[in-house]
Amino acid sequence: MKDWLGTDLKHIWHPYTQMKEALALPPVLIERAKGIKLYDAESNFYYDTISSWWCNVHGHNHPRIKAAVKKQLDVLGHVLFAGFTHKPAIELASKLISLTKNKFNRVFFSDNGSTSVEVALKMSFQYWQNTGRKRKAKFVSLDHGYHGDTIGTMSVSGLDLFNAVFSPLLFLSYKVPSPYCYRCPMKKERITCALDCLKPLEKLLKEKHAEICALIIEPLVMGAAGMIIYPKEYLEKAAALAKKYKIHLILDEVAVGFGRTGKMFAYEHTPGIKVDFLCLSKGITSGYLPLAVTLTTEEVFRRFYGDYEKRKTFFHGHTYTANPISCSAGLASLSIFKEEKTLAKVSKLMPFFHRELEKFRDLALVGDVRYIGFIGAIELVKNKKTKQGFGLKRRLGLEVYKRGLKENLVLRPLGDIIYLFLPLCTSKAEIEDILKRTYTIIESLS
Repeated sequence: MKDWLGTDLKHIWHPYTQMKEALALPPVLIERAKGIKLYDAESNFYYDTISSWWCNVHGHNHPRIKAAVKKQLDVLGHVLFAGFTHKPAIELASKLISLTKNKFNRVFFSDNGSTSVEVALKMSFQYWQNTGRKRKAKFVSLDHGYHGDTIGTMSVSGLDLFNAVFSPLLFLSYKVPSPYCYRCPMKKERITCALDCLKPLEKLLKEKHAEICALIIEPLVMGAAGMIIYPKEYLEKAAALAKKYKIHLILDEVAVGFGRTGKMFAYEHTPGIKVDFLCLSKGITSGYLPLAVTLTTEEVFRRFYGDYEKRKTFFHGHTYTANPISCSAGLASLSIFKEEKTLAKVSKLMPFFHRELEKFRDLALVGDVRYIGFIGAIELVKNKKTKQGFGLKRRLGLEVYKRGLKENLVLRPLGDIIYLFLPLCTSKAEIEDILKRTYTIIESLS
């Protein structure tokens, strides 16, 4: 194992990693996986509590997805998607449209979450250009939002840790306060909250809607910001404002799509809202292969439709767009939802998961506990009364991560926030075991 890790550290540059620290805390060499467990080179297991970066839905090594991939390998590995098409992409697009109950009826394929959002941004921008509304060239997003690591997605994100160094490269966008209930930007208590954090958005749209393309938002859960879970009423009212002021609404469901919130898509918690673009990736193949889609409406599509010389074409694409093997994995994943009644099983376990998480509130270091579906977050603080965090020097989240590995847990923190993003196949016994181990770790740090 030392030879493998030595070669890794000699040649590989890992994401979101200060490689100097990797010398003292090297990556864990994983050799196999089954269900929600990862196994390292020494046969130690780890509960994959964050779904291998939020993408594994049905567990590792699922026979249906493996069979679909193997079958497709014998038929067609890849073909360009400009001027050509294939059955897996056609079938997957049709099934996704059906799942949205025809809320959307056009599907644009890409490779990952960032690109699915880039596509939505570019489509929204060009839509207004194609319709002669050339002043509409800016976007609105939340100040704690995160939408990806490409230039456009960083421009509409608000996490300085991830993108501050690249600020000279980014285009300007409007930012409004996030509905971070535990740390309310309007200094309100939850019992007196009247969604006042929407007022800056309403004021901005009233004054600047003529120059705004779209509002982009992560529905119900702001992932990289620390699993900030906010009321569905906020999303409903934000969507109503977008509709009122005639700007597009882009929903980034890259993280929360495919059952994470207890429904197939997070926007289903607010079924009446008008959405113009839906961005999906991660769970679309249950993490087996890269794939992403941007869903939109026929009304948007028609603004790009016309004679070539009118220059309305959407000139965007990727080499691996709609890769047939990835599409086959996506189709298999969707079939598992139906055959294994995944959402029904999750709905029965959610109350237990949430009740067990509530027990963490009594711990001295826990300031907030929040959850929805199979997502849970525990925010650690130095002082419960003032909500003061531990900061970069203390790095308590990193200490939890290290202790987690010793307790067979992958607890990759978001700063001082410990979160669980469980595969939807997690059993009641596994939930109980995971939470008991997590509780013991946090309690030991008090």
